[in-house]
Amino acid sequence: MEKKNKTNQLPLYIQISELLNREIAAGHWLPGDRLPIEAELAAKLGVAIGTLRKALKKLEEDGFLERRQGSGNYVKRAPGGRAIYQFFHLETLEGGGVPTADILSVTIDDDEFVKRQLNIEADGKLWCIKRARYLNRELVAMEQIWFKHAHAPTLKPKDLHESLYLHYRDNFSFWISRVEDEVDCAPAPKWVTDNLELAPETTMPKVHRRSWSNEGNIEEFSFTWYDPAKCRYVARWH
Repeated sequence: MEKKNKTNQLPLYIQISELLNREIAAGHWLPGDRLPIEAELAAKLGVAIGTLRKALKKLEEDGFLERRQGSGNYVKRAPGGRAIYQFFHLETLEGGGVPTADILSVTIDDDEFVKRQLNIEADGKLWCIKRARYLNRELVAMEQIWFKHAHAPTLKPKDLHESLYLHYRDNFSFWISRVEDEVDCAPAPKWVTDNLELAPETTMPKVHRRSWSNEGNIEEFSFTWYDPAKCRYVARWH
């Protein structure tokens, strides 16, 4: 696999809250269900009880859990659109799973097809990021992402947040408000099959994504190739 670069990872309690959020959305627990007792759940997730309690408190503050004194934590409602990974549609085969990413490369690009998708002039430049995507620490997909070079004159892997949508919000003064995905199957490029340890030109599911900002501009275009033996693409409406 290509060399990994460190990104700014989410705090552990946020990762746990995102995992529980996605598992509730996947139907592991339904509204009205009680979660396992904290000691049992913390042991299952491999985290300290204090970390778990911070995650549960965040879910309670977001309105997804209800804490009943002396009884436990109950699912109040299914997650809606407030999760950090609300637009991340890959899940484990069992449903849910906490997403993480490793950056493989950050380069300047001038792909003409992508520039048309982003409404960039012919002489404009792009940032191109290649990433490995994981669910519960298992490698499941590869991503290639483009956005406008004008947003950042310089860019290094260590500058980027693990959640690029958070990075856009905190550094580029816009946030992603909606996405459009098209999914098809096609032979994957060599860098994808090499990293996923698959045979050359393996036909794989491929997600084409256009992402719009809160200002109504298409700010990101991406391809995601995922291994259907390890994950699935899921879209839910609430």
